[in-house]
Amino acid sequence: MKCERRICSVFHAEHTKAFAKLTEKNYQMKNLEFIAQQLYTAEIEKQTIPPIRTEFTNERNIEAAYEIQQLVTQKKIAKGAKLVGKKIGLTSFAVQEQLGVDEPDFGVLTKTMQIENHEKIDFKNLMQPKAEAEWAFVLKENIEADQITLNDVKNTIDYAVVAIEIVGSRIKNWDIKITDTIADNASASHFVLGSKKIDLSKIDMVNCEMKMFKSDSLISEGTGQACMGNPLKAVLWLAQTMQKFKQPLQAGEIILSGALGPMTEIGKGDKLRASIDDFDVVEFEAV
Repeated sequence: MKCERRICSVFHAEHTKAFAKLTEKNYQMKNLEFIAQQLYTAEIEKQTIPPIRTEFTNERNIEAAYEIQQLVTQKKIAKGAKLVGKKIGLTSFAVQEQLGVDEPDFGVLTKTMQIENHEKIDFKNLMQPKAEAEWAFVLKENIEADQITLNDVKNTIDYAVVAIEIVGSRIKNWDIKITDTIADNASASHFVLGSKKIDLSKIDMVNCEMKMFKSDSLISEGTGQACMGNPLKAVLWLAQTMQKFKQPLQAGEIILSGALGPMTEIGKGDKLRASIDDFDVVEFEAV
């Protein structure tokens, strides 16, 4: 009889623990859904919100942040958004140190985020915008190797283009830490791709020189080394990360690899133009 009571007691304790875990998991999912809806609404209505990291006991919650990002992406897809690629953020070691992380982050790109080269964008569609210049790569094959190497990355890239990424934040006053920016799609906003397709063999990825101008004034410059020592290493990190997420990079995807120099704020009426070496010029105007 005592043995039966002990068994019942153990069963009851385990059942209580399991129920508590399930309840906590359901609460967390509801909380993540709530935060995702806040970010989605902020983007639609162009109204910033307070930092979302304060919703967590541990403000550095990267796993939850990516779950929120995915929930927001699902909302966009449900409304007809078409995914076209990924962006890599935090590729500067100095910025990583500032945010207390030791690796980059990533966000998704949709077709509506692309601005055609030499075109204009309505400033009211931007939120606290800043611009950075970088290499973008277009894939010709899926990247699905078990142990992805730098050579795998090189062999799967079809071509490169000079690009300007417009970053923006749904978080008020750019008051962000790692959890905020990941949840907010790595602070992605829009992007502009150059018109010229460039073969990788023609590019010195480490020493290439980027210059970005605002209304003919030089406002940012840097080299390929500023992006994790080599922009292709950033793509390698992304490919390995997406493989872990069981969402391998696919042929046709556009990959924004990360800034080659400091970003600059964008104001209404600004014209921005960027080039890397003498390959191409990419530009847009915020009106």
